[in-house]
Amino acid sequence: MVEGRTRAAWAQIDLDAVRGNVELLRRAVAPSAVCAVVKADAYGHGAVPVARAALEAGAAGLAVALVDEGIELREHGVTAPVLVLSEPAGEAAEAAARAGLTATVASAAGVTELARAARRVGTRVAAHVKVDTGMHRLGVAPEALHGLVAAVSAEPVLRLEAVWTHLAVADGVAEADRTFTALQLERFEKALAALPLRPPLRHAANTAGALFWPEARYDMVRCGIGMYGLPPSTAGREGPDPTGGAGTVARLRPALSLRARVSAVRELDAGARPSYGRLRPLPERSIVATVPLGYADGVRRALLAGGAEVLVGGRRRPLAGMVSMDQLVVDCGPDGAVAPGDEVVLIGTQGDEAVTAMEWASRLGTIGYEVVCGISPRVRRVYTGQGEGGGGREAG
Repeated sequence: MVEGRTRAAWAQIDLDAVRGNVELLRRAVAPSAVCAVVKADAYGHGAVPVARAALEAGAAGLAVALVDEGIELREHGVTAPVLVLSEPAGEAAEAAARAGLTATVASAAGVTELARAARRVGTRVAAHVKVDTGMHRLGVAPEALHGLVAAVSAEPVLRLEAVWTHLAVADGVAEADRTFTALQLERFEKALAALPLRPPLRHAANTAGALFWPEARYDMVRCGIGMYGLPPSTAGREGPDPTGGAGTVARLRPALSLRARVSAVRELDAGARPSYGRLRPLPERSIVATVPLGYADGVRRALLAGGAEVLVGGRRRPLAGMVSMDQLVVDCGPDGAVAPGDEVVLIGTQGDEAVTAMEWASRLGTIGYEVVCGISPRVRRVYTGQGEGGGGREAG
């Protein structure tokens, strides 16, 4: 069941933008392959439609955080390689084997668990060994990589497919961040050099690493946020960029917009204080529009204090009061020509104006990832750019 089917509020996902972004990233990192990261329901965009679009655009495979996310793709007919970025254990390891997922291993116990699962299922499982070069979340120590790779290779039910790591501050512009990224890559190179054979695949780069650290591209890059058309950092890069990464970022196209239709309109006197807490007096007599989206949908309460604006009739309009669970109110000013049914854009473009997820991130003191991932499942997703038939279609 699609939640919110009858509510005049939706997240619109442009799959042509996803395809275009994947193609742009592929050109930028060639000859390295692109693995499309579709974890967390494709960062709130919808895992199955986005996965299909990314593969159509030439992604070599997909990556998820959880085994259940990979199973969802399989249940919808996605047959491409799917890498689980965490180390599965217990029932998850067996489920990964049954679904033909590629598993990350980062410990001796993980290798043993995965091999047992593969034997129970009666299959051979591809494994990517993760080495911790400084992120300190998951991964074998660099000096122990040789032993873990040997353990994988010794298991006939496992197939060593890759060795990988993850960069902690590849998006950073500070000298300390750049120094640390260089150190991570140095550690990775040293660990790889200690192996008796080169693994079939090596990968280290997320979107930021792929765009700003050419030496981190290796055989494959894992692109998440860039595929959705958002920059990997709120920090801008000043001056010449010899990697060409900044130019690629500038050409990415956001795939998601958040839209709704006005549900009610009222004219209020100057000094009226709409919504919970009565926090903000209207500076003048104004038209106030009610919009059926709230913090249960991912429109954070802190946006009021952050000075967030929405688009109504192609103009920026401020919030008139605190965001509530299911609704928000907009100050359309004394001249606001607005009526029930008019479109309101919270993220996206309308006329010549645009409000971006990165603008929200700046106002909230967070990152674009959190903004798009935070749009809740009860907001229906409508897809455009689906190829034959075009038009908009809901996820169902």
